[in-house]
Amino acid sequence: MSTKKQSPSGDNRRQFLKKSGTAAAAVATLKVPVYGTGQAPSANVKGANEKIVVGYVGVGGRGFGAHVRQMRQNAEANNIAQAAVCDVSSHRANNAKDFVSKNSDDKVEAYTDYRKVIERKDIDAVVCATVDHWHTRICVEAMESGKDIYVEKPMTRYLGEAFDFYDAVKRTKRKVQVGSQITSCGNFAKAAELIAQGKMGPLVLAQGSYMRNNPKGEWNYRLQDWATKGDIQWTTQGGKIGWLREDMKQMGFNPDHYFRWRKYLPYCAGLLGDLVPHRLFPLMRATGKAEFPSRVVCLGTRKITPDRDVSDNTQVLAEFPSGMTLIVTSSSVNEQGLNETIRGQYGTMYLSTNGSSLEYKPERPFAEEFDPESYTNLEPSGNTTPQHHKNWLDCIRSGEEPVAGIDLAMKVQAVISLAEVADRRGTMAHFDPKTRKITDGSGREIKAYDYEEEAKIDNGPYGPIKEIGG
Repeated sequence: MSTKKQSPSGDNRRQFLKKSGTAAAAVATLKVPVYGTGQAPSANVKGANEKIVVGYVGVGGRGFGAHVRQMRQNAEANNIAQAAVCDVSSHRANNAKDFVSKNSDDKVEAYTDYRKVIERKDIDAVVCATVDHWHTRICVEAMESGKDIYVEKPMTRYLGEAFDFYDAVKRTKRKVQVGSQITSCGNFAKAAELIAQGKMGPLVLAQGSYMRNNPKGEWNYRLQDWATKGDIQWTTQGGKIGWLREDMKQMGFNPDHYFRWRKYLPYCAGLLGDLVPHRLFPLMRATGKAEFPSRVVCLGTRKITPDRDVSDNTQVLAEFPSGMTLIVTSSSVNEQGLNETIRGQYGTMYLSTNGSSLEYKPERPFAEEFDPESYTNLEPSGNTTPQHHKNWLDCIRSGEEPVAGIDLAMKVQAVISLAEVADRRGTMAHFDPKTRKITDGSGREIKAYDYEEEAKIDNGPYGPIKEIGG
């Protein structure tokens, strides 16, 4: 039986589309939502010409270099003022304050307690770039006080608190952008457009990777002389906000944990929380209608860099209700990864890692129905952090959803969290978004990792966390 579709005149579909003008005309009836476009504005909209006043919580490497500095460079174009910077390190907070003061007329204050930022009525939006286990607490309190949120990836540490975050967004109607800036790349937006036009057919398999190879060990940042117990609010004492988790207050001051926290499970999920989101977000955005995963499996090994309790080589395989499967691999000990590719029944798309190009090839059985397409010089590309900032700020004003907004972010976090459960439990993790429960292949419920489980079960699969890193 032929797979070629025929028009009423007897032409094959490709000829018919050419006669009718464009492929888009034939698929105009498709109503597939694309993240970041087309959503109805909320009632919570600022005036287009209103200045947005921003505060920053967490002004270390990423918080200062990518957010305070780059938002300062684009402050006039984005019509923002920088009013507050906060960090548990006085050194970092004061450094960020000095930078803003020297490069603008903004009146900026420095704090070591994030609540001082949140309680200010003049601040409209908060950028949260702290260690992962503080994300939900800071962001929920900020949203409850009426502030919009830009939060670094991953959205948070564990699945349960991710839903707390999600529920707070739905309740407060605030605009949230998760800081996987690659999501703003032009080729993923173009991919979403082509998928919405029906050129891919049912999606089958997507793949991507984020690979590094650091001979000194990934995340082994230099320990700074200024980082002392006197400078950093290390534990929660006397009503002050500390850096450590509440359940780890017994640990003494440890600069290795402060600067190199991505190596340790109590603070993050390692590659799953740092690098993998940079592929999950854009690939899932490109589908146009991201789904919660139905089941996830993950393999992780730590064989080359023993100074940590997170993997240095990780592979994630996620299946979705529509039938699409997603593969993401990440490593800190090898740079050679997978090509960014999305496969559908009708065609396959190949995307450049810098965001500037996309090539669409129809599958052989559908080659007479669809033309190959190639796009270059797509924008934005390269360092898309400024565009990711702008998208968030524009959405605060327009009421539309950011490209890495809460609906996409919640589904991405589900993949991350289920992958961690699957890896550390040694099982496949099935998920029901209606009940928010995880089960294994036999239907037995698995408790998602949280702070209580972390401490009770293993505190790190390679020995007590206190013994790792000095």
